[in-house]
Order: sequence, then structure tokens, then C-alpha cells
Amino acid sequence: MIKVHQRCNLACDYCYMYTMSDQSWRTRPAVMPPEVVRAAAGRIREHARAHRLDGVRLILHGGEPLLAGREGLRSIVGTLRSALAGTCAVDFGLQTNGVLLDEAMLGELRSLGVAIGVSLDGPPADNDRHRRRADGRGSYAAVHRALTLLDRPGNRSAYAGLLCTIDPDTDPLECYRTLLGYHPPAIDLLFPHANWEQPPRRVTENDTRYADWLVTIFDEWYGAERQATRIRLFEAVINLLLGGGSRSEQVGLSPVAVAVIESDGAVEQEDSLKSAYDGACSTGANVLTHELDAALTHPGIVARQIGERALADACRPCELRRVCGAGHYAHRYRRGDGFRNPSVYCADLTRLITHVHRRVAADLARLTGAPQ
Repeated sequence: MIKVHQRCNLACDYCYMYTMSDQSWRTRPAVMPPEVVRAAAGRIREHARAHRLDGVRLILHGGEPLLAGREGLRSIVGTLRSALAGTCAVDFGLQTNGVLLDEAMLGELRSLGVAIGVSLDGPPADNDRHRRRADGRGSYAAVHRALTLLDRPGNRSAYAGLLCTIDPDTDPLECYRTLLGYHPPAIDLLFPHANWEQPPRRVTENDTRYADWLVTIFDEWYGAERQATRIRLFEAVINLLLGGGSRSEQVGLSPVAVAVIESDGAVEQEDSLKSAYDGACSTGANVLTHELDAALTHPGIVARQIGERALADACRPCELRRVCGAGHYAHRYRRGDGFRNPSVYCADLTRLITHVHRRVAADLARLTGAPQ
């Protein structure tokens, strides 16, 4: 993940980067300087060669990466692609709020071979309840224009999908059908970042309103005659239940495979850890002075490579542990004992996983004639 721009043109009320514990964006360069881009490119190249990688995936991120501008993004992608030429394949993605995604920007990104993911939280009023500009104006109208462009036949090769943060106050089916209206190739449904120090909103201590929301969409998606899109969280849970692995940060025990390079060159852990405490992402490494492998000895990264051994004592006897994996690492944090806790969404994950298990097991039994 390459943090090409530290600032944003929205002021989303749940943003882990600006509204939660770590405020390091304030002291970092707003735009990644050319010398940091070159250093990052060189470190990625040497890492790919040292580990004989066939390919790497580079996500242009922020803040809002489109604030870097067309020329800035062209230069960054060109530097990275040139550095990796002859070393390994490179796959570029970009995650944006969509507000600046006009025809010129889309054409630029498409020509650079960058796949674009866009954030949208559902129907206009629901999206604009959280995803607003600093002056309070909503973002839906601008995102609608961007997604209408992306959905055109000539642009769909650049369309990676949609990212939606769960809000239990939003009607789940209305939200899902709004997202489907833009024909995304994939959807990510994300739990809002929370932890034991900053818990999620609940009606009662043991309610599962986030899972209830997800279950409603799962039943619509899973029971459809034709699958309209991929939903990564649901696919990951099903794959884990069937004995496979997970590429989702939200479930499973797969080793962490993401490094973040900040605009000042710092090599950090997955950036949603900024929601936990100030400095939670830091590894002490920087592309200007360190190889990427220097980050691998950081205790936080080690803990995310050793699977069940890093789970809390309360999680290790749980029969769902290999599927749940204690949830998103950031959601386990509690002051005093760090991340060795169950997820703050434990009850929601239990409800979601057991529901998916029932549906899938019933279908397998029907297909094979085996008892459930």
C-alpha cells in the first residue's frame, strides 16, 4: 500500500485516519516526494528479487490518492513500473472516495493500467450521513457521477469494485441493491473500526446488530438465482468453513501480507491499526534507510504470522477460531494488554459464521445426500 497523499477532501465521521487515535498524518508530507517514490520502488524491487516473487500488488492510497493529480499519479506509477520491469509482474490498484474521478482522471488511470475501487455506503441519505465534505455537504452526487462513468462498457476494465462500511441504521437490502445498481465486480462490506477502548454502537451489550445486517444481505446474495457480484467477506467465510484460507483482513488466520509505505517513507503495518493508539502501525523501518524485510521482525507483524498461537486465551478453545481468527486485528485492541483479545465484534462474528455454516451445510447435505 503506497500512501501517495496524506490529505482528504472528505471528512467522514468514522475515518480511522483522521478521527481516531493516531494523528501522524499531520506531520508527514502531504504528497509523497519523488525521492521517497524512488526509494520505495527500489526497496520493492530488491524485496521481489530477494524472495523471487512472481508478482506484487501495489495499492495507491491516502488520504485521497486522487489529490496527487493526474501528472503526479502518472509519475508515481511510471517510477514504480520502471523499477519492477524485468523483475516481476506488477498489479496496480487505487482506492478512492470517487469525488475527483472525472473522465480525464479515469482515462489517465485506465491508460496506466490501474484498477479503481470506490467507497460508497449505500443510498444518498445513508451515504451522506457519514461521508461528507468538511462543510457538511454530502458526497453521494459526486460518487454517483464517478460510478456511472466507471460502469460504462469502455471503462469496466478499470473497475475493481465498491467498499461499503456497515451502518446498522441503514436498511441492509436497500443498501445492497443501491450498490448493485452500479454493477460492481466485487463488494467489500467492512465492520466500522472499533476496539475495546472505543467500542461500536450497540443497543444492548450483547446485541448482534452488525451481524444481523450482514446476514440479511448474505441471504439475498447467497440465495439469488444468479450471483450478481462477489462479496469478499462472505466468500472468505465460506472458503474457511470448507477448509481453505482467507485473503480478508476481517476473518481467518492467514499471515499478514500487507506493508504500508507512508509519504515520508516509513514502512508500517496495516494502516487501520491507527484506530487503536498513537504509533500502533510503526515498525521503525523506512525505505530511505531500511530493506522491507526489516519490518518482519516487529512483534506486531510476527504475531500476525503465527496463527493460533497469537490468539487470546479466550479464543483458543473456540470451535470457530480457524474461521473467525479473532476478527480484524485492529478490533482486538484493549489498553493494557494490546491485541491479545477477542474481537470487539466477537458476538457478531459468531452469529454471521454460524448462519453461513448452516446455509452452506444444508446445501452440501442436499447435494450429497449426507446428513447435516
